[in-house]
Amino acid sequence: MQERSLIIDTDTAGDDAIALLMALQSFHVEGVTICGGNVAFDQEVKNALFTLALAPTKTKVPVYRGCERPLLMAKDQQHETVEHIFGANGMGDVEVTLTVQQPETQHAVDFIIETAHRLAGELELIAIAPLTNIAMAIQKDPSIVSLIRHLYIMGGVNNALGNATAAAEYNFYTDPEAAKLVFQAGIPITLVDWQLCVTDGVMTPDDEAYITTPETQGTTFYQELNAVVKAYDMEVNGVAGITHTDALLAAVAGDPTLEVKGGDYFVDIETTGELTRGYSLIDVANYSKKPANAHVVEQIDHIRFREYVRTVLQQIVEV
Repeated sequence: MQERSLIIDTDTAGDDAIALLMALQSFHVEGVTICGGNVAFDQEVKNALFTLALAPTKTKVPVYRGCERPLLMAKDQQHETVEHIFGANGMGDVEVTLTVQQPETQHAVDFIIETAHRLAGELELIAIAPLTNIAMAIQKDPSIVSLIRHLYIMGGVNNALGNATAAAEYNFYTDPEAAKLVFQAGIPITLVDWQLCVTDGVMTPDDEAYITTPETQGTTFYQELNAVVKAYDMEVNGVAGITHTDALLAAVAGDPTLEVKGGDYFVDIETTGELTRGYSLIDVANYSKKPANAHVVEQIDHIRFREYVRTVLQQIVEV
Protein backbone atom coordinates (compact mmCIF):
# COMPACT_ATOMS: atom_id res chain seq x y z
CA MET A 1 0.00 0.00 0.00
CA GLN A 2 1.34 3.40 -1.01
CA GLU A 3 2.35 5.64 1.89
CA ARG A 4 0.06 8.63 2.28
CA SER A 5 1.62 12.05 1.61
CA LEU A 6 1.01 14.84 4.07
CA ILE A 7 1.70 18.47 4.91
CA ILE A 8 1.14 19.38 8.53
CA ASP A 9 0.27 23.02 9.18
CA THR A 10 0.98 24.02 12.77
CA ASP A 11 1.54 26.83 15.28
CA THR A 12 3.86 24.55 17.20
CA ALA A 13 3.27 24.63 20.95
CA GLY A 14 2.24 21.99 23.46
CA ASP A 15 0.15 19.26 21.89
CA ASP A 16 1.22 20.27 18.37
CA ALA A 17 4.53 18.59 19.17
CA ILE A 18 2.87 15.26 19.95
CA ALA A 19 0.75 15.58 16.80
CA LEU A 20 3.89 16.12 14.71
CA LEU A 21 5.51 13.00 16.14
CA MET A 22 2.33 10.99 15.53
CA ALA A 23 2.00 12.19 11.94
CA LEU A 24 5.53 11.03 11.21
CA GLN A 25 4.44 7.52 12.24
CA SER A 26 1.50 7.37 9.83
CA PHE A 27 2.42 9.46 6.79
CA HIS A 28 5.18 10.46 4.47
CA VAL A 29 5.41 14.06 5.68
CA GLU A 30 6.34 16.25 2.75
CA GLY A 31 6.86 19.25 4.98
CA VAL A 32 5.77 21.24 8.01
CA THR A 33 4.32 24.71 7.50
CA ILE A 34 4.22 27.24 10.32
CA CYS A 35 1.32 29.63 10.90
CA GLY A 36 0.99 32.46 13.39
CA GLY A 37 -0.98 31.28 16.40
CA ASN A 38 -0.13 29.98 19.85
CA VAL A 39 3.11 31.81 20.66
CA ALA A 40 5.64 34.14 19.07
CA PHE A 41 6.15 33.10 15.44
CA ASP A 42 9.92 32.56 15.56
CA GLN A 43 9.45 30.41 18.66
CA GLU A 44 6.92 28.27 16.81
CA VAL A 45 9.53 27.65 14.10
CA LYS A 46 12.13 26.67 16.70
CA ASN A 47 9.63 24.39 18.43
CA ALA A 48 8.84 22.56 15.18
CA LEU A 49 12.51 22.04 14.33
CA PHE A 50 13.23 20.83 17.87
CA THR A 51 10.30 18.39 17.80
CA LEU A 52 11.30 16.94 14.44
CA ALA A 53 14.79 16.32 15.80
CA LEU A 54 13.23 14.05 18.44
CA ALA A 55 11.65 11.72 15.89
CA PRO A 56 13.13 8.21 15.98
CA THR A 57 13.50 8.07 12.17
CA LYS A 58 15.78 11.13 12.11
CA THR A 59 14.62 11.73 8.55
CA LYS A 60 14.80 15.38 7.58
CA VAL A 61 11.40 16.96 7.13
CA PRO A 62 11.58 20.51 5.72
CA VAL A 63 9.99 23.34 7.70
CA TYR A 64 8.51 26.39 5.98
CA ARG A 65 7.71 29.77 7.50
CA GLY A 66 4.20 30.91 6.62
CA CYS A 67 1.78 33.68 7.52
CA GLU A 68 2.63 35.33 10.81
CA ARG A 69 -0.76 36.99 11.37
CA PRO A 70 -4.42 36.53 10.38
CA LEU A 71 -5.67 37.35 6.87
CA LEU A 72 -7.14 40.76 7.64
CA MET A 73 -4.72 41.91 10.33
CA ALA A 74 -2.40 44.82 9.61
CA LYS A 75 1.36 44.42 9.98
CA ASP A 76 1.46 46.71 12.99
CA GLN A 77 -1.12 44.60 14.83
CA GLN A 78 -0.67 41.36 16.79
CA HIS A 79 -3.17 38.58 17.37
CA GLU A 80 -3.65 37.10 20.82
CA THR A 81 -1.10 34.44 21.75
CA VAL A 82 -1.51 31.97 24.60
CA GLU A 83 1.76 31.59 26.47
CA HIS A 84 -0.27 31.52 29.67
CA ILE A 85 -1.62 28.14 28.54
CA PHE A 86 1.51 26.53 27.09
CA GLY A 87 4.37 28.25 28.89
CA ALA A 88 6.61 31.12 27.80
CA ASN A 89 8.10 29.14 24.92
CA GLY A 90 4.96 27.16 24.14
CA MET A 91 6.60 23.92 25.19
CA GLY A 92 5.84 23.89 28.91
CA ASP A 93 9.13 25.74 29.41
CA VAL A 94 11.07 22.64 28.32
CA GLU A 95 14.44 23.86 27.07
CA VAL A 96 14.20 24.09 23.29
CA THR A 97 17.75 23.69 22.06
CA LEU A 98 19.01 24.94 18.71
CA THR A 99 19.02 22.42 15.89
CA VAL A 100 21.31 21.99 12.92
CA GLN A 101 18.32 22.10 10.59
CA GLN A 102 17.06 25.53 9.61
CA PRO A 103 13.77 26.54 7.97
CA GLU A 104 13.58 26.58 4.19
CA THR A 105 13.61 29.84 2.25
CA GLN A 106 10.43 29.11 0.28
CA HIS A 107 7.23 30.52 1.78
CA ALA A 108 4.80 27.98 3.24
CA VAL A 109 1.95 29.11 0.99
CA ASP A 110 4.04 28.53 -2.14
CA PHE A 111 5.18 25.16 -0.82
CA ILE A 112 1.56 24.06 -0.28
CA ILE A 113 0.63 25.12 -3.82
CA GLU A 114 3.68 23.50 -5.39
CA THR A 115 3.20 20.23 -3.50
CA ALA A 116 -0.51 20.07 -4.33
CA HIS A 117 0.32 20.29 -8.04
CA ARG A 118 3.23 17.86 -7.82
CA LEU A 119 1.15 15.20 -6.04
CA ALA A 120 -2.06 15.99 -7.94
CA GLY A 121 -4.83 14.36 -5.93
CA GLU A 122 -2.64 12.50 -3.43
CA LEU A 123 -1.78 15.29 -0.98
CA GLU A 124 -3.48 15.38 2.42
CA LEU A 125 -3.19 18.16 4.98
CA ILE A 126 -3.46 18.23 8.74
CA ALA A 127 -4.30 21.72 10.01
CA ILE A 128 -3.68 22.25 13.73
CA ALA A 129 -3.36 26.04 13.64
CA PRO A 130 -5.42 28.98 12.45
CA LEU A 131 -6.21 28.32 8.78
CA THR A 132 -4.37 31.36 7.40
CA ASN A 133 -1.74 29.50 5.35
CA ILE A 134 -4.28 27.22 3.72
CA ALA A 135 -6.69 30.06 2.99
CA MET A 136 -3.89 32.10 1.43
CA ALA A 137 -2.86 29.14 -0.74
CA ILE A 138 -6.45 28.78 -1.98
CA GLN A 139 -6.67 32.50 -2.69
CA LYS A 140 -3.38 32.52 -4.57
CA ASP A 141 -4.14 29.40 -6.62
CA PRO A 142 -7.79 28.24 -6.47
CA SER A 143 -6.95 25.26 -8.68
CA ILE A 144 -5.40 23.43 -5.70
CA VAL A 145 -8.89 22.80 -4.29
CA SER A 146 -9.39 19.93 -6.73
CA LEU A 147 -5.85 18.65 -6.14
CA ILE A 148 -6.03 18.15 -2.36
CA ARG A 149 -7.20 14.68 -1.42
CA HIS A 150 -8.32 15.52 2.11
CA LEU A 151 -7.98 18.23 4.76
CA TYR A 152 -8.10 17.34 8.45
CA ILE A 153 -8.86 20.34 10.66
CA MET A 154 -8.67 20.81 14.41
CA GLY A 155 -10.90 23.75 15.24
CA GLY A 156 -14.27 25.04 16.25
CA VAL A 157 -16.68 23.64 18.76
CA ASN A 158 -19.69 21.43 18.12
CA ASN A 159 -22.56 23.29 19.79
CA ALA A 160 -20.76 23.62 23.11
CA LEU A 161 -18.52 25.98 25.13
CA GLY A 162 -15.47 27.40 23.37
CA ASN A 163 -11.95 27.72 24.74
CA ALA A 164 -11.07 31.23 23.49
CA THR A 165 -14.45 32.80 24.20
CA ALA A 166 -17.76 31.37 25.34
CA ALA A 167 -18.65 30.94 21.67
CA ALA A 168 -15.38 30.18 19.91
CA GLU A 169 -12.37 27.86 19.79
CA TYR A 170 -8.91 29.43 19.51
CA ASN A 171 -7.91 28.47 15.93
CA PHE A 172 -11.14 29.73 14.39
CA TYR A 173 -11.32 32.74 16.72
CA THR A 174 -7.82 33.85 15.73
CA ASP A 175 -8.60 33.91 11.99
CA PRO A 176 -12.30 33.34 11.33
CA GLU A 177 -12.08 34.82 7.82
CA ALA A 178 -9.54 32.17 6.86
CA ALA A 179 -11.65 29.41 8.39
CA LYS A 180 -14.76 30.59 6.55
CA LEU A 181 -12.90 30.67 3.24
CA VAL A 182 -11.51 27.17 3.70
CA PHE A 183 -14.87 25.62 4.58
CA GLN A 184 -16.46 27.26 1.55
CA ALA A 185 -13.72 26.14 -0.84
CA GLY A 186 -14.94 22.61 -1.55
CA ILE A 187 -12.03 20.55 -0.26
CA PRO A 188 -13.07 17.27 1.46
CA ILE A 189 -12.80 18.05 5.18
CA THR A 190 -12.78 16.07 8.40
CA LEU A 191 -13.22 18.19 11.53
CA VAL A 192 -12.16 17.41 15.09
CA ASP A 193 -13.49 20.10 17.42
CA TRP A 194 -12.67 21.31 20.92
CA GLN A 195 -15.69 19.62 22.50
CA LEU A 196 -14.58 16.20 21.22
CA CYS A 197 -11.17 16.84 22.74
CA VAL A 198 -12.77 17.51 26.12
CA THR A 199 -14.97 14.42 26.01
CA ASP A 200 -12.68 11.87 24.30
CA GLY A 201 -9.23 13.44 24.08
CA VAL A 202 -8.30 13.95 27.74
CA MET A 203 -5.58 11.83 29.27
CA THR A 204 -6.62 11.29 32.89
CA PRO A 205 -4.00 10.65 35.59
CA ASP A 206 -4.54 6.91 35.07
CA ASP A 207 -4.07 7.33 31.31
CA GLU A 208 -0.93 9.38 31.86
CA ALA A 209 0.50 6.74 34.20
CA TYR A 210 -0.17 4.07 31.57
CA ILE A 211 1.32 5.85 28.58
CA THR A 212 4.42 6.96 30.49
CA THR A 213 5.29 3.44 31.73
CA PRO A 214 7.98 2.33 31.23
CA GLU A 215 9.79 5.63 31.42
CA THR A 216 11.71 6.76 28.34
CA GLN A 217 13.09 10.09 27.23
CA GLY A 218 9.92 10.42 25.18
CA THR A 219 7.61 9.98 28.17
CA THR A 220 9.70 12.40 30.24
CA PHE A 221 9.44 14.96 27.45
CA TYR A 222 5.67 14.39 27.32
CA GLN A 223 5.21 15.05 31.03
CA GLU A 224 7.41 18.16 31.04
CA LEU A 225 5.75 19.45 27.87
CA ASN A 226 2.28 19.16 29.40
CA ALA A 227 2.91 20.34 32.96
CA VAL A 228 1.79 23.93 32.33
CA VAL A 229 -1.26 23.10 30.21
CA LYS A 230 -2.36 20.41 32.68
CA ALA A 231 -2.47 22.98 35.48
CA TYR A 232 -4.33 25.42 33.22
CA ASP A 233 -6.90 22.82 32.15
CA MET A 234 -7.69 22.03 35.77
CA GLU A 235 -7.91 25.65 36.89
CA VAL A 236 -9.82 27.12 33.94
CA ASN A 237 -11.62 24.24 32.22
CA GLY A 238 -12.14 22.00 35.24
CA VAL A 239 -10.52 19.14 33.34
CA ALA A 240 -8.60 16.64 35.48
CA GLY A 241 -6.03 15.56 32.95
CA ILE A 242 -4.25 16.66 29.78
CA THR A 243 -6.29 17.82 26.80
CA HIS A 244 -5.09 16.51 23.44
CA THR A 245 -6.55 18.54 20.62
CA ASP A 246 -3.93 18.27 17.89
CA ALA A 247 -2.79 14.75 18.72
CA LEU A 248 -6.40 13.60 18.53
CA LEU A 249 -6.71 15.00 15.02
CA ALA A 250 -3.41 13.40 13.98
CA ALA A 251 -4.62 10.06 15.33
CA VAL A 252 -7.93 10.24 13.47
CA ALA A 253 -6.15 11.23 10.26
CA GLY A 254 -3.62 8.44 10.63
CA ASP A 255 -6.21 5.81 11.53
CA PRO A 256 -9.78 6.76 10.58
CA THR A 257 -11.07 3.57 12.24
CA LEU A 258 -10.55 5.30 15.60
CA GLU A 259 -13.80 7.12 14.90
CA VAL A 260 -16.80 5.57 16.63
CA LYS A 261 -19.40 8.14 15.63
CA GLY A 262 -19.54 11.06 13.23
CA GLY A 263 -21.74 12.92 10.81
CA ASP A 264 -21.66 14.99 7.64
CA TYR A 265 -22.89 18.53 8.29
CA PHE A 266 -22.89 22.03 6.90
CA VAL A 267 -20.24 24.07 8.73
CA ASP A 268 -19.77 27.83 8.56
CA ILE A 269 -17.82 30.37 10.61
CA GLU A 270 -19.11 33.62 12.10
CA THR A 271 -16.84 36.56 11.19
CA THR A 272 -18.84 39.63 12.22
CA GLY A 273 -20.78 38.75 15.37
CA GLU A 274 -20.33 41.20 18.24
CA LEU A 275 -20.33 38.35 20.76
CA THR A 276 -19.73 35.32 18.56
CA ARG A 277 -16.77 36.09 16.26
CA GLY A 278 -15.10 32.78 15.42
CA TYR A 279 -18.19 30.72 16.30
CA SER A 280 -18.46 27.55 14.23
CA LEU A 281 -21.97 26.78 13.06
CA ILE A 282 -22.19 23.00 12.87
CA ASP A 283 -25.70 22.48 11.58
CA VAL A 284 -26.47 19.05 13.01
CA ALA A 285 -30.22 19.59 12.58
CA ASN A 286 -29.84 21.00 9.03
CA TYR A 287 -31.80 24.16 9.80
CA SER A 288 -29.90 25.87 6.99
CA LYS A 289 -31.01 23.30 4.39
CA LYS A 290 -27.51 23.56 2.92
CA PRO A 291 -25.48 20.55 1.76
CA ALA A 292 -22.85 19.14 4.08
CA ASN A 293 -19.32 20.44 3.53
CA ALA A 294 -17.48 18.60 6.31
CA HIS A 295 -17.39 15.32 8.17
CA VAL A 296 -17.46 16.01 11.91
CA VAL A 297 -16.02 13.40 14.26
CA GLU A 298 -18.31 13.03 17.27
CA GLN A 299 -16.81 10.12 19.21
CA ILE A 300 -13.53 8.20 19.11
CA ASP A 301 -12.16 5.06 20.73
CA HIS A 302 -10.27 6.59 23.64
CA ILE A 303 -8.43 3.41 24.61
CA ARG A 304 -7.01 2.97 21.13
CA PHE A 305 -6.10 6.67 21.02
CA ARG A 306 -4.26 6.29 24.32
CA GLU A 307 -2.35 3.31 22.90
CA TYR A 308 -1.46 5.34 19.80
CA VAL A 309 0.09 8.10 21.92
CA ARG A 310 1.92 5.61 24.12
CA THR A 311 3.45 3.80 21.14
CA VAL A 312 4.85 7.06 19.74
CA LEU A 313 6.34 8.15 23.08
CA GLN A 314 7.90 4.78 23.83
CA GLN A 315 9.88 4.94 20.59
CA ILE A 316 11.66 8.17 21.55
CA VAL A 317 14.80 7.06 23.31
CA GLU A 318 16.77 10.28 23.28
CA VAL A 319 15.86 13.95 23.64
